[in-house]
Amino acid sequence: MVDLEETVRPFVDSGDVPGLVALVARGGDVEVVTLGTRDSGGAPMARDSLFRGASITKPVTAALVMTLVEDGLVDLDAPVADLLPELAEPRVLRTLGSPLDDTVACDRPITARHLLTGTAGHGFCTWESEVTPLLTQQLHQAADDVHEVPAPDEWMRRLSTIPLMHQPGDGWTYNASYDVLGILCARAAGQDLADVMTERLLAPLGMVDTGFHVPADEVDRLTTMYGDDDGELVVRDEPDGFFTRPPAFPSGSGGLVTTADDWLAFGRMLVAGGGDVLSAASVRQMTTDHTTARHREMGGFFLDGQGWGFGGGVDTELIDPWNVVGRYGWVGGTGTSAYVHPNGTVAVLLTQVVLGSPGIEELLKAFWTATPSAHPVGRLSPPRGSLRWSHD
Repeated sequence: MVDLEETVRPFVDSGDVPGLVALVARGGDVEVVTLGTRDSGGAPMARDSLFRGASITKPVTAALVMTLVEDGLVDLDAPVADLLPELAEPRVLRTLGSPLDDTVACDRPITARHLLTGTAGHGFCTWESEVTPLLTQQLHQAADDVHEVPAPDEWMRRLSTIPLMHQPGDGWTYNASYDVLGILCARAAGQDLADVMTERLLAPLGMVDTGFHVPADEVDRLTTMYGDDDGELVVRDEPDGFFTRPPAFPSGSGGLVTTADDWLAFGRMLVAGGGDVLSAASVRQMTTDHTTARHREMGGFFLDGQGWGFGGGVDTELIDPWNVVGRYGWVGGTGTSAYVHPNGTVAVLLTQVVLGSPGIEELLKAFWTATPSAHPVGRLSPPRGSLRWSHD
């Protein structure tokens, strides 16, 4: 058995990571390790500390979409143009490397399934493209300051002027489609994304600390965010910074603030086959790899040997020591990680150090490698009725 604290402590003791919360749960057995400091003032990290979840938001957004699918408000395979008329007639680059003015007509409509699987045509990519700078300059994708992003209607107007990198379904790109899905959910439900997500998902699951901003009376629980500056760890955002007020654009791709226990509640819902918020069929779709060999090749380092379900990666091969076939989840650019294993294990690691900083990738890999054996093998079985999705 691997000791969880022994696995993660060296990264805090070295100073690479100021603090963290690591959680591994199987059934009712939950192991939590809290280490280091929560903020630049030296306050100790706590189990209920709040973290910028970044892209571990994506599985939550995917689940929200599936609640709307189940209620008939979204059709996975119908054109999204009914709700997103801005995407009714997109132009498409003639080739992956074409300039912005060398486009052709879209030969099939964009659907919610394309958006969920990352195959709609907008997003970050692993090849040189003139589209990529527009995602940051016009749409402010992955910006630290969430208040730089325009309101949803204006964001969609700007998106409609940017060509798709490939025909829908023919390629794989990262991130932007989950912001589109957030707008799709809001329009389908006739509510702000924050409200529809709370009503349909967060409140029923008891995720009371998860949202797109931190209330004033909870700001002291929010962690400082750090990043690397020429080998030195520097503050990127303090607790009283960007997340103290609601953003004009609640980001379905990476906008949630959350806690380890809140994401555990979400993971347990998946392990239970959807619980009271989703059907087992919807969970199976979320946690099944939908990519082709071409998609995975185009995904490159984004997928890193994984496939892609709805909202997260799916391990399909035992390439690295931490791979578990059927493991579903994702990482966030702010140093977060959340995965659900087909044996019922839920593993969440929350730090406040952005990816690319010294030590953070090594910490994630060490945590992933330790997770399957962090509990004695065979000590706990999956909860009754849980879904072993990888082979269904």
